[in-house]
Amino acid sequence: MWLNRKNVPVPPHHRVAPHILNAITAVGSIFVTWGLVRLAVWPTVLGAALIYCGKLWFLDRMAWLFSDMQEQQEYRAWLY
Repeated sequence: MWLNRKNVPVPPHHRVAPHILNAITAVGSIFVTWGLVRLAVWPTVLGAALIYCGKLWFLDRMAWLFSDMQEQQEYRAWLY
């Protein structure tokens, strides 16, 4: 549903958060890379925590998006 947002618009309250969460994940990957290059534990752990938290929160938002959009005509066939 998120990938198809250009064809089927998503509700307004779902438009900004996924971008912010992906930015958090990107920042986490920078910390992981920096920590691995420097062989430093704390930047690596911090980056991994940012990546995991960002992606899990993104997954939660996508489940919420599915819940909000499952009754639309394009997605009714996805339900059993």
